[in-house]
Amino acid sequence: MPGGRRGPSRQQISRSALPSLQTLVGGNLSNGTGLRSRSSNSVGLSAPPLSALITPEPVRHSRIPELPLDSSLLFEFLLFLYLLVALFVQYINIYRTVWWYPYSHPAASTSLNFHLMDYHLAIFITVMLARRLVWTIVSEVSQSSGGSLVRYVVLIAARLSLLTLCGWVLCWTLVNLCKNHSVLNLLFLGYPFGVYVPLCCFHQEGGKSQAAPVDCDYQADHQQTDLAEAPFFRPRDFLFLLRENLREQFSSPPHTPTHTCPPDTHTHTPELIRSEVEELKSDFNRRIKEVLFNSLFSAYYVAFLPLCFVKSTQYYDMRWSCEHLIMVWINAFVMLMSQLLPPSYCDLLHRSAAHLGRWQKLEHGSYSNAPQHVWSESTIWPQGVLVRHSRCLYKAVGPYNVALPSDVSHARFYFLFHKPLRILNLLIWIESSVVLYQLYSLLRSEHWNHTLSLGLILFCNYYVLFKLLRDRIVLGKAYSYPLSSNGLGLKSQ
Repeated sequence: MPGGRRGPSRQQISRSALPSLQTLVGGNLSNGTGLRSRSSNSVGLSAPPLSALITPEPVRHSRIPELPLDSSLLFEFLLFLYLLVALFVQYINIYRTVWWYPYSHPAASTSLNFHLMDYHLAIFITVMLARRLVWTIVSEVSQSSGGSLVRYVVLIAARLSLLTLCGWVLCWTLVNLCKNHSVLNLLFLGYPFGVYVPLCCFHQEGGKSQAAPVDCDYQADHQQTDLAEAPFFRPRDFLFLLRENLREQFSSPPHTPTHTCPPDTHTHTPELIRSEVEELKSDFNRRIKEVLFNSLFSAYYVAFLPLCFVKSTQYYDMRWSCEHLIMVWINAFVMLMSQLLPPSYCDLLHRSAAHLGRWQKLEHGSYSNAPQHVWSESTIWPQGVLVRHSRCLYKAVGPYNVALPSDVSHARFYFLFHKPLRILNLLIWIESSVVLYQLYSLLRSEHWNHTLSLGLILFCNYYVLFKLLRDRIVLGKAYSYPLSSNGLGLKSQ
């Protein structure tokens, strides 16, 4: 009423009622995490921190059972067997004949044109496909080389004999191929190795050194200039990197990172989580790189290389051969992914992503009346907090957030692994689509070679799909179980 005492305005009520950063996440104000005012200055508070009122919700993890996983030797044997079947199918598609004609017809004497096949090429491809199996046998023998001196000498001699035999067969086939084919065809034999050297030997992991945050309003042109001014590899660097790569191949298997739930009250907890994520990112990228190279390598030698050595007068179904090439690559990709990214490893990535969290970038001018804080690398941020980092506004999405707001790799890591069944569901969808398409093609096939090839490949795909569906059913029940401190779910410790 006029002349009476006025109450506080709406803006004063909202600003006085909103909790400060100390209320939300605790800690002191010496790290620059004060409330951001209109004049872009931090407001120092003399009141003690109220972190006991609103703290980040503790991260709880689900226990998953130990699912059976094929040993390295068994998996390499099954993969080699599948690739041999696919190679046999490709040779049927290329050199098939009309064997049901009368025996007086020259093409009806055999079901395949064996006189047109290059046996040296087939042996060369078989040895190249067996390289992983041979290397796994050598590695298993090397790891179990303990015992008496006589046993150790026998194992060394057997390993050298196996490697010498493979090398001699490769040299013998290469010599015969050089006599009968042009230089262009011979270049196709070693093309994957020309891709492997720059891809796997010279690739530098960028996640080991964290880059400085980039202002969202300006482009980092100076970083491109620094990259352009970087020196090229010298011959000495080439030999050094190649020697280091070979040493890693001959050494024991690389160390698998582990996850340890850090205490929420530790001052170095955010840095420990980010370091763990960087290590897991490097290990995951190494596995994906191995999956991509070996799947493409297998499809290249199984389905593409035989087409390069076909004579110009030989007719074959190009569409069916190319379709077989794609199917071999997809199946090899799924098999390698299921072996190198088992459920226990995906659960490890999921646990780390749950601790990392994610930030959502907001537009300028939004949430102008809400409290905005300056991001600090030593603070654990709860869900819904607004922070400013590199002149941009971000909102905490996860219940537990220690990620760098401007780091795209952190956001990508959280997107991929915050749902533990995302990769497994993707593999099931891919393999199911392949199986359904092959069943549809089998029903519509009119040629004997199509029916035979689809039947053989489907038999291998059923086994892969069965293992994926088994893991999905078990893990789906394990992750759907309610999380509790005394049940299946465990609190971070």
